[in-house]
Amino acid sequence: MDTKDFVRELEQSNERLLAVLRCPLAIQLSEKMNVKVLLKMALKNEMEATELAAFWLPTTAELDVKLGFARQAGDEARHYRLIEDRLRELGEDMTGFQPFAAGRSPLFQYLSALSGTAERIAAGQFTREAIALIKNEQFIEFCRGAGDAATARLYEEVIQPDETFHHRLGKTLLEKYALTEEAQEKARRAAEKTLELAEELQEIALAKMGVHHAPGC
Repeated sequence: MDTKDFVRELEQSNERLLAVLRCPLAIQLSEKMNVKVLLKMALKNEMEATELAAFWLPTTAELDVKLGFARQAGDEARHYRLIEDRLRELGEDMTGFQPFAAGRSPLFQYLSALSGTAERIAAGQFTREAIALIKNEQFIEFCRGAGDAATARLYEEVIQPDETFHHRLGKTLLEKYALTEEAQEKARRAAEKTLELAEELQEIALAKMGVHHAPGC
């Protein structure tokens, strides 16, 4: 299949599954469900995204993909610091905070095991960042409902533009490197699994912690 046709088909397939994550949820403030709790969850997501992009760097042969991962690692690390600073502004003591105190997510474990360029791009930049964009939009809405305009602006003006860039770059690179039927099939499976794991993590957070609208992925 022509790479542009493949990416268009994958985008349409993703969109059907992403609709599940777009389902509106009622905003309910509580001790478990507030901006500071969700921002701490975001820190784990940002650090996982940083580590993943950096982890893929040494074993990526294509220079433009390697530089794309390098750019993403830097962006995600910057997001981590900005969110950390915002938590301090909200009065949170971040001394000793460990984003991986409960371990890394099943999604990170899956993604870090991918080895092909096309499947990494499809799962990471193309699909994972599309999920992040949706969940960040929900978080922005939550922040506005909670009266936290400053956190909403941080996401709208800084974090979302970066995530949009990562997603669009992923689309461009996938069109360039998903050249064979085998690469396309691996990319398709990786995208599907990424969406499946993201949905499972959202359901677990809601069922076990009563938490939704957490930003990032």
